[in-house]
Amino acid sequence: LMPCFNTCNPSLALLQVAALERQIFDFLGYQWAPILANFLHIMAVILGIFGTIQYRSKYLMMYAVWLVLWVGWNAFIICFYLEVGRLSQDRDFIMTFNTSLHRSWWMENGPGCLVTPVMNSNLAPEDHHVITVSGCLLDYQYIEVVSSAMQIFLALFGFVYACYVSKVFLEEEDSFDFIGGFDSYGYQAPQKTSHLQLQPLYT
Repeated sequence: LMPCFNTCNPSLALLQVAALERQIFDFLGYQWAPILANFLHIMAVILGIFGTIQYRSKYLMMYAVWLVLWVGWNAFIICFYLEVGRLSQDRDFIMTFNTSLHRSWWMENGPGCLVTPVMNSNLAPEDHHVITVSGCLLDYQYIEVVSSAMQIFLALFGFVYACYVSKVFLEEEDSFDFIGGFDSYGYQAPQKTSHLQLQPLYT
């Protein structure tokens, strides 16, 4: 089991780094729903790391359950940005809880993107402005889709890891022998010895 810890602990650290990276860019884009989900995911990864270090199979099971929800959330994000079904980025502002018109940070800051403000536009709501984005090497929708797909891949790896390690922990708990031997040898109470020998009494 120790070789697994040596290789899996850095892998859990990679999951944490990926979650933190996702959180930073969602903060920059004011994406409140992903921010909340990322926060819960970061806590779950910490729980998984703690369960590994402390040999707590229950924590790893909770981490595995969360990863199922995390895969579902990222699958929804992929469907949202690809506008599967009735989902529409222009109509639905689920990512900001309908509190603002902010889009993904990558919309204006993607690789090669050139942002041009449109002055005196009648299309802009109050306190907002209209921009045009051109020249992007990769549209922001696909950057978000790739990011979510990577999260799903990492989550699947984490799920397999959590199930395997928790199974090993449970097997070790079942086969644990307390100090080698109350289960193997019958316990006998120490017998008292006496230097005084009783002799039969004849009358």
